[in-house]
Amino acid sequence: MTARAAAPKRAATGTIAGFVLRLARESVPRTQAGMAEDLGVDLATVQGWESGRRPLANIRAHALLDLRRRLPALGADQMVVGLLDAAMDADRIIGSALDPVRPDLHPLAGWVHTRDTAHLIDWAVNGIAPPALASRPTPTRRGPVATAPLLADPERSAFITHLRTTAEAAARMGSRGILLHRQTLYLASYDRSPEATSWAARALHDRRGVLSVRGWSPHWAEARSTATALARLGDPQPLLDFIDRSMADDDTGETANLNYWAYWLGAFTQPQADDAFMRDRNRADWDPVTLLRRGLTQGLHQAPGYVDLYVHSIWALLSAHPWLPHAAPALAAELDGRAVRLLDGTSVSQRSRRELSEVHYVLRDYGT
Repeated sequence: MTARAAAPKRAATGTIAGFVLRLARESVPRTQAGMAEDLGVDLATVQGWESGRRPLANIRAHALLDLRRRLPALGADQMVVGLLDAAMDADRIIGSALDPVRPDLHPLAGWVHTRDTAHLIDWAVNGIAPPALASRPTPTRRGPVATAPLLADPERSAFITHLRTTAEAAARMGSRGILLHRQTLYLASYDRSPEATSWAARALHDRRGVLSVRGWSPHWAEARSTATALARLGDPQPLLDFIDRSMADDDTGETANLNYWAYWLGAFTQPQADDAFMRDRNRADWDPVTLLRRGLTQGLHQAPGYVDLYVHSIWALLSAHPWLPHAAPALAAELDGRAVRLLDGTSVSQRSRRELSEVHYVLRDYGT
């Protein structure tokens, strides 16, 4: 009985990274036996990694480092290989629900997670492939093969319940629970069942008080996450209010937003233990061109619920770095085309329309 109860934990805690590893292998392409030979391990080891029975995060550090270096050398898709760390993070977060830890030791209390991690968790919960993988060709496989690292229903239910109870516990922890509360509440909004949506909406609306603070505060990032989660649930007004109240015409708020975007989208990769990095006006470890290319330009159409946040962020980035169109004229032309299409529609607020017009004015002379 005990062994059967423990098995789902072992499978779930390595499932996402194992699935990403399989995609990396198939991109070479190699069979499991061929990959085992290339890596100098036995077939059962590769099968255990890919199934999650032997979580990648549990192998020795030098072996994991060698694996991440060997895969690109074998011809594996480097973008897929680059998701392995985020996949292991996602597995650890899900594993914390199946093998609970103290709130102060929870992985969501110890570091600021990224978009890749959140998207991989969404993949496991809802079967929605991350945008970075959705456009990848699907290899031909024999027989019925899973197309996503979906959690089994009991594991999914346990994970969502864990997020809710952890968010409620974190709200009672005061300042020590700010990061944990923000991140668990945000991830809970990925559950798309009617009952879960009702719970998330109620929990998020209960935090509307954090949205009322003007400018920067210790709750700034929580307010931003709350507003974006509400937008995902169909209520865009808190996000519009947040842009007006806590970002526009506030240097620290604008800095925090761009720093957060840079971290969230992977424009800089140093792990951050808390949200304090966002307010640092002297950060020089991310490239504005990379930020514009990696997510903000594409996000204008990939995330319609957040279009006003994307528009304001692009406007702020160009205001802070007016040389950007000179540095990336082709990207400027692509962005200008997206801006024009939005201006021709009716899906943006008056603020966004005004800011898009200014963006268009800046970009129009740099098309190729």
